[in-house]
Amino acid sequence: MKVPGTWTKVALVLICLLTASRLWAQGPPYQTDDPVPVDLHHYEFYIFGGVDGTPAEMDSVGPAFEFNWGALPRVQLHAILPWGVVAPSNNKVYLPGGTGPTEFGLTDMELGVKVAFIKETKHFPQIGMFPMFEMPTGSFDKGLGVGKVWYKVPIWLQKNEGKWLFDGGGGYQIVPQANYRDFPYTGWLVKRELSEQWELGAEVFAHGREGYAAAQTEQSAMIDVGGYYHFKHNTNEQLLFCYGHSVAGQTENYAYLGMYWTWGKDKGDKKDEPASAAMNWMAGLGNRMGN
Repeated sequence: MKVPGTWTKVALVLICLLTASRLWAQGPPYQTDDPVPVDLHHYEFYIFGGVDGTPAEMDSVGPAFEFNWGALPRVQLHAILPWGVVAPSNNKVYLPGGTGPTEFGLTDMELGVKVAFIKETKHFPQIGMFPMFEMPTGSFDKGLGVGKVWYKVPIWLQKNEGKWLFDGGGGYQIVPQANYRDFPYTGWLVKRELSEQWELGAEVFAHGREGYAAAQTEQSAMIDVGGYYHFKHNTNEQLLFCYGHSVAGQTENYAYLGMYWTWGKDKGDKKDEPASAAMNWMAGLGNRMGN
């Protein structure tokens, strides 16, 4: 993948900043992920929607549900169950891509394992891998799924410095299906804690051509800006948001909006059993929506 020199320099600056102690893990709402698994015996749950589209096709997801579990020390199990819409533009300019009817339904389910194999130190970032397996649960005939198992194989780094957090890395996406391509991707993120309630961040994210069957028929480099709002009544309940637009390559828009909950049981802590905590938070959410 070839990215214009200006944005290559930005990425290199962010790499240098990585050589500059833990706040929160990244991932949603950003496209750049992180090497920090959920803590042992802790859980994360997201309800979200999003868009990632180009002039060839607009792909949206929602409702979608993500669950992460700290199953082992420094190991996280991950799953996403998404519904979504594929809306080809049917514009002749993008042939043979971007053609077909608009469809809604279950899309490909994501399963993954995040493993942190190098811990962060004063002068060295944390490093981990996050391989994912995209299961063919969406209808291939309707364009809602790839029709075969496909894979993401990334390596991510993270370094903290006071209220600043730096994430970066990249990987390769392997899609063994006709009219799709294997391609590299990379992301570099800077985030800052502004207060107990607010965190804001910005990232540079770039990817190669994904093939005529995908919305991203050409390579693109994007800048995304987003953040978190931690609710005062429970800082483990958060609103996540992000919007981004391409600055080089194919025109592309990215957006994410979701709700996040985390809970767990530390050693010797009897008050926060996962099931009861989740039920209490969801009940509280329902009461607030009813009011």
